[in-house]
Amino acid sequence: MEAWLEWAREPAFICAFAFMILGIIRHVVLTMWGVWRVMRRAGDKKISYTQILITTLKWLFPFTKMKNRLAYSLTSVVFHVAIIIVPIFLGGHIALWARGLGVSWPAISNSVADILTIIALITAVALVIQRASARATRAISRLQDYVIPLVVALPYASGYLLMHPNLNPFKYEVALFIHVMSANLVFVLIPITKLSHMALVPSVQLVSEVAWHWPSHSGSKVGVALEKEGEPI
Repeated sequence: MEAWLEWAREPAFICAFAFMILGIIRHVVLTMWGVWRVMRRAGDKKISYTQILITTLKWLFPFTKMKNRLAYSLTSVVFHVAIIIVPIFLGGHIALWARGLGVSWPAISNSVADILTIIALITAVALVIQRASARATRAISRLQDYVIPLVVALPYASGYLLMHPNLNPFKYEVALFIHVMSANLVFVLIPITKLSHMALVPSVQLVSEVAWHWPSHSGSKVGVALEKEGEPI
């Protein structure tokens, strides 16, 4: 088991983490390249970047939309906050970065990490239940929409067991292997599933705004495509 753990913590982790970083960079580069190409051809190049920033913040913190789906929106926001804070600010993870790269930053206490981990697990299950129980979201959901929150929750569940040996039904090495490999799996899934929104959400509003700045004469081409050329607007 020790050999498997060594493999999971070193070559598997390095490959998975590198795959995530390169995949995210690819998404960002392709998105920005597409935006640049569209802007070069745009008829109207005037873009309100202030308004885009405001709209983006509303997307990142969708409190104005919560009145329609309050429970789901709150669950989603809390879930995202919990799954981001725990792996970045857990003392044990920071110690690993300090040992490997010589960098560190302030950590949250283990009690806070426990609370956020439990919240992450509860909200992950709640998101799946809420998505399945609502007709509107169920109609547009795919298998990954139900599976991904549970996969993301796996490293948190195994990490909680590692932090609380009295609750751990597995051997320590087995729980550690599950923890590391499930985290590696999440790293791999980030650039190839909807998890990529963690990198793309900040650019969504920019892409949407630029898409409406059509090239000159595009209106006539749309009219031809719709067989409506010559008709008054």
